[in-house]
Amino acid sequence: MVMELHQLRYLVAVADLGSFTAAAQSLHVSQSGVSAQVAKLERELGHRLLDRGGRTVGLTPEGRALLPHARAAQAAVEAVRATADELTGVVRGHVRLGTVIGCTIPGYLTGFADFRARHPGVTVEVAEGNSDDLLADLAAGRLDVALVAHARPLPDGVRGHTLIREPLAVVVPDGHDWAGGDSVTCADLAGTTVLCLPPGTGVRTALDITAAAERILVRPQVQAHSPEALMALAERGAGAAVLTESMAGGRAGVATVALARSARTQLSLATRAAPSAAAASMGRALLDGLTPR
Repeated sequence: MVMELHQLRYLVAVADLGSFTAAAQSLHVSQSGVSAQVAKLERELGHRLLDRGGRTVGLTPEGRALLPHARAAQAAVEAVRATADELTGVVRGHVRLGTVIGCTIPGYLTGFADFRARHPGVTVEVAEGNSDDLLADLAAGRLDVALVAHARPLPDGVRGHTLIREPLAVVVPDGHDWAGGDSVTCADLAGTTVLCLPPGTGVRTALDITAAAERILVRPQVQAHSPEALMALAERGAGAAVLTESMAGGRAGVATVALARSARTQLSLATRAAPSAAAASMGRALLDGLTPR
């Protein structure tokens, strides 16, 4: 039996993306090539690995059993490449970087610029998205490094360095009844218009966890990816914005009050368990920029 690494890579891509077409696009190869190589792998193994009968392609029981080993084989090859690059002192290749939507954190921008100045031969692909999607892409190997905000533990196969860990806060206009108070509760929020980040973000997940623990339904009526937009709306009396104190950042015209018994949200720089030399260098550069001195 002859098994080739690219066959395992194709299988993992189809399993993660749910179709041969999407897998081919992500791998920059033809759809027919992906289909043919996965079929060849199935013949060599003597098992059908993919269920092609539905609108999306799913794994058979045999495919689910084999998939973790296929991922491990990919990770082992990448670790060999990374070690070889480190031994020769060469930083080259391609880095797939993920960030939360509209990220303009000064330390992130500084770290990115420093990396590009030191390693101009490395190409960088940047993807923006909500943190849950970025972490899924990181775990599946579609990203190498990601700056994410999360309220739950990182998935298996992902390593993270926590930069900030803080509870939620509620932003209201100056002069609001809650301004100057010690805290507000989820019960308070349930009785007002709530402005918040969308599902899949660390703040929203922390709010959902907090509300579930209180057994109170808090359903934001306004959602936006921009904390600045939410604060501007809160300043104008459009509702109470649920963010974090660091996001509020001492903005004039608003008051910030703690959310009682809040779950914590974390800002983390996350990497794959066995990053390439280029990805590891990117991670170090971003961490240097983001870590206060």
